[in-house]
Amino acid sequence: MTSHTPADTFPRQYARTLRYTVGAPRSFSVASDGSRVVFLRSRSGSDRANLLWTLDTATGEERIAADPAVLLGGGEEDLSPAEKARRERSREGSAGIVGYALDGAGTLAAFALSGRLFTADLVAGTTTELPAEGPLLDPRLSPDGTFVAYANTAGELRLTRTDSTADWAFAEPDGANVTWGQAEFIAQEEMDRDRGFWWSPDSDRLLVERADDSPVRRWWIADPANPGSEPAEIAYPAAGTADAEVGLWVLGLDGTRAEVDWDRAAFPYLARVHWSKGGVPLLLVQARDQRSQRILGVDVETGATEVLHEERDDAWLELFPGVPAWTPDGKLVRISDIEEVREAPQKGDGGRREGVRALVIGDQAVTGADLHLRSVLAVTADEVFFTASGGAGETDPEPGWIAVGRIDHDGKRLGWEAANGRPFTSVTSAVHAAGITVRTTAEPDLPGTLVQVARDLPEGVVVDDIATIESYAETPVITARPVFRFAGERRIPAAVFLPTGYDRERDGLLPVLMDPYGGPHGQRVVQAHNPHLNSQWFADQGFAVIVADGRGTPGRGPAWEKSIAFDFAGATLDDQVDALHALAGEFPLDLGRVAIRGWSYGGYLSALAVLRRPDVFHAAVAGAPVTDWELYDTHYTERYLGHPAERPEVYAANSLSGYAAGLERPLMIIHGLADDNVVAAHTLRLSSALLAAGRPHTVLPLSGVTHMTPQEEVAENLLLLQVDFVRKSLGI
Repeated sequence: MTSHTPADTFPRQYARTLRYTVGAPRSFSVASDGSRVVFLRSRSGSDRANLLWTLDTATGEERIAADPAVLLGGGEEDLSPAEKARRERSREGSAGIVGYALDGAGTLAAFALSGRLFTADLVAGTTTELPAEGPLLDPRLSPDGTFVAYANTAGELRLTRTDSTADWAFAEPDGANVTWGQAEFIAQEEMDRDRGFWWSPDSDRLLVERADDSPVRRWWIADPANPGSEPAEIAYPAAGTADAEVGLWVLGLDGTRAEVDWDRAAFPYLARVHWSKGGVPLLLVQARDQRSQRILGVDVETGATEVLHEERDDAWLELFPGVPAWTPDGKLVRISDIEEVREAPQKGDGGRREGVRALVIGDQAVTGADLHLRSVLAVTADEVFFTASGGAGETDPEPGWIAVGRIDHDGKRLGWEAANGRPFTSVTSAVHAAGITVRTTAEPDLPGTLVQVARDLPEGVVVDDIATIESYAETPVITARPVFRFAGERRIPAAVFLPTGYDRERDGLLPVLMDPYGGPHGQRVVQAHNPHLNSQWFADQGFAVIVADGRGTPGRGPAWEKSIAFDFAGATLDDQVDALHALAGEFPLDLGRVAIRGWSYGGYLSALAVLRRPDVFHAAVAGAPVTDWELYDTHYTERYLGHPAERPEVYAANSLSGYAAGLERPLMIIHGLADDNVVAAHTLRLSSALLAAGRPHTVLPLSGVTHMTPQEEVAENLLLLQVDFVRKSLGI
């Protein structure tokens, strides 16, 4: 890690370093022979431009494979609107090379830079610009390294030869709103699928998405601070409205074309695609309500599909990284929620718990109730590498650990990939290939992350660490001191932060700041240091800060996550209250001075808290809150609340405007006016409802700011303004 500027305050440093991610290595890949690891990293903790690097696994030597400053001749990047939108979807705030793809051998890398196409020969150490019709998106090498396929802003999928001899349109749009080879908005934003085309293992065909967003309702995002500028048009599939029409084609390099045929009326969502030598291409398609889904096998000659597996769930079906997939000998690998009824040892669980998130190979569930599967990293001839946390957390000493595990195809547990001798830590990312694991881990008492490159050993319990990839991220100017607890009868995962140097006899009870995300896919209580720095800084301003991951957050079992079905406003808020009261028995909490803050779902939860429970919460800061769930997107909202035409009462009960008349506590609402994810209309509608009810409140509009708030000055001052508001509101 690099040192910080002496004059840095935490808010300034936190904003400038993009939450200490600048300079940290990321986006790892392993060559097929295990000889090298490929990754991205900038030159320092203050330089946002990523370079492409390699690490020699035999010597540990790192080498620059591509430098944006050299390739662009020192000029500035020029990003297309499509690329900016893509980065917003993936929450990408860095610059330079932000993604790359390798050929099958891992000797050649392709990447886009300023809308242009480049390749890097990772053996020779040379870079080449290839002919391309840009601005381009998502270049992908064929496994044999002969071609690069890429999408562009004209909606085409194009191919170029890596010897620079040809570049041509492989699929062209046949309508004004048609794109080939690009994931549609809802896939990027909610399905964690940012790809729109996939090479065959033999490099002779591609599976290509055709998306037509003509049916999608148009919204316009204006810039009120610059009334002379035209509003930006976006196709936004709000809950209850039409999604893009998505199809899939098998396109051969010999000119053959076959449309993939499945029941798109019943299963319109294309959620996952997998194509490996283990079998035919696999598709995971979902019903719109996400309560049923199918895994399909594709005949690449005809486009016909066969149902290989079908699932149903009364709540919803989750999507997981790395599955479905094939083992090399043709067994289907998936992660599934299966029923396993057992006595629950803790009170408040209803006496029994059902549901285990298990790894399934073929027809056999090879993990049980002691593990909660998170992702599949790799499937080898003999083993599956996965990430998992504790099953329902009932026997865990502390919340928030995620580890890398290994298991053979028959279910024999081969142990954990220990980091620093500790198997149960927080794994923030991991990849595995060719007997090499690259894992990024974090610990509560160590700033930053540790990236270790390890070689498999036959016994599996211990791994051979062969290299550590250095991080250039800055060292934070403050130290986080989370105290982890399972709070209350439901054992709600929580982290508590007290001011640095706090003395109970001297300082007495502390005003409380609840600091949740508190919703689906947002685990905040993790065994790590840097994710807690923001909370520690708020604590150092004179608060006891509590982060609580209540029902609906990931990592605690299917029953925990799915208990919020059709009810955001109930369980997620109740668990914040229960965690607060439970922790007050141990920590110096002044329950007469309690504030709450959050962003996105956390913003929704914060506003909900003062509207619904003014007896508990005395002030709130709500950042970019969803206030009307009919204004949020289809795949996310309908998964949890159903279709608004079928369940209007659910939407009414979970949206905020209907509670406006109940506001009797100070509320600050913050919103970026350029936000195309949670649009500013959410805040404006709630503010109008509060005004109509005669309820005073504060609105802070952020001109030109998106959902990420990437601007350094904005991010810094937002922290300072929130502290000032909370202090005044609580009478501090």
